[in-house]
Amino acid sequence: MSQYDLQDYLFDLRGYLILEKAIDADLLGELNAAFDAFPDLSFGEWWGNVQRLDNNGHAGAELQNIVEAGKPFEALIDHPSWIDRLRRYCGEDGTYVQGLFIDECFASIRRNGGYFPVHSGGQDGVIRNQFRFVNGKFRCGQVNILLALTDIGPGDGGTRILPGSHKSNFAHPVFARDFSERAKDTDETVEGSIEVNMKAGDALMFVDALSHGATKRINPGDRRVVIYRYGPTWGQTRYGFRYSQELLERVTPAQRRILEPILPREPGAARGLER
Repeated sequence: MSQYDLQDYLFDLRGYLILEKAIDADLLGELNAAFDAFPDLSFGEWWGNVQRLDNNGHAGAELQNIVEAGKPFEALIDHPSWIDRLRRYCGEDGTYVQGLFIDECFASIRRNGGYFPVHSGGQDGVIRNQFRFVNGKFRCGQVNILLALTDIGPGDGGTRILPGSHKSNFAHPVFARDFSERAKDTDETVEGSIEVNMKAGDALMFVDALSHGATKRINPGDRRVVIYRYGPTWGQTRYGFRYSQELLERVTPAQRRILEPILPREPGAARGLER
């Protein structure tokens, strides 16, 4: 019997999976309560070891390094709904560097008008976000978990994807336009793309090479998601964040191995002398 299942087939084919009811109601409630308690930060302002650092002015507020914001966010580091697949898809399973690293983690709040152009794709072969399957093994550079904390339906500013584009050899024609100009066009049409609708508690798992973006939010209220981007152990956080010692000492040993997969090597330390 093959070691692969239907989910592996669909991930390989489409570049994404929808994990229904990925988290339970208790954790969902704790995460939403944490969102309710977020301070009103200005762009670039720090809140402990969390910083508001919006990726695009049209996308909404983004609080980076969100794993530092409390226990509910720590629970997502190695959540059982996705951790085993992440280890196989982007953890370089079976090699001397196997394991995971969190490249980026942030909370996103999108209100009326928020939007982000479709970007990425397999055509550029960028190592950081590439999709590969070699010798019977997934070797993805980055796989993302987008966890919905609110229902995301038509008009809610949901994620837009181009299924199969992680294997594309050609850029979508829409990419020929300057990105800054595209960011102003909230009604951009991307032929072949689909909008992903989700219920609160569902998660979208997708390889970052998949062309993706966000539709315009036209409904009242907030679109709340948490995004954790995972890659192999030798990675480096996208914006250079460093985890606090308090967090590293508080999480479980398994979680710490994801946050800090390669320990610092310092003079006098015995690390690395094991045989």
